Amino acid sequence: MTLARSLWQENSTTAAAALAHPFIRDIADGSLPNRTFSAYVAQDAFFLDAYARAYGLAMSRSAERETLLAFAGLIAGVRDELVLHDDYAQEWGVDVNNVAPTETTMVYTNFLLATAATGSVGLICAAMTPCMRLYAHLGQELARIGAEPDNPYLDWIRTYSGTEFELLAQSLERLLDKHCTGEPVERAIYRQAMNLELRFFDSATSELS
Repeated sequence: MTLARSLWQENSTTAAAALAHPFIRDIADGSLPNRTFSAYVAQDAFFLDAYARAYGLAMSRSAERETLLAFAGLIAGVRDELVLHDDYAQEWGVDVNNVAPTETTMVYTNFLLATAATGSVGLICAAMTPCMRLYAHLGQELARIGAEPDNPYLDWIRTYSGTEFELLAQSLERLLDKHCTGEPVERAIYRQAMNLELRFFDSATSELS
């Protein structure tokens, strides 16, 4: 078993809690209030800006070409996510350029950027992989359950269940396997990122409601 798969399985309880979260369940059936989703989109856009910067810091620490190019491809994936957010912003009148981040968003982005600024490439991968793998997991599970054609969040489900996003998640997991050795600190960073993902969904139904 690869290290990436082992870490994912170690955090399966958190992944299950995310799938069962009211925010995700309401996306699945289309019942999530538009105002809640709009606020989430703004926070997620702020988060993705930091996520892209963390990739940039990882690129600057990459000692060989293969890793450098892999991170460049992952940054392109973040760009595509931000395009999706821009589409939502235009549709629902969300200003993603002037976002006041919530406390939860700040905690998560500060964690990512601090890890990227001071940690090794392996630690950066451990901090960033949970986001990619969890969203791919959630998208695929919601697609498997099925969504009504008139679900307003169908594009969200399609994006994160799609082959392109799965390939991005796999690319980051390969980097994790290459640059991590399974040290306790790497496992702790991965676990912290998973917990912050769950807190982000909590925030969407509390701080943003």
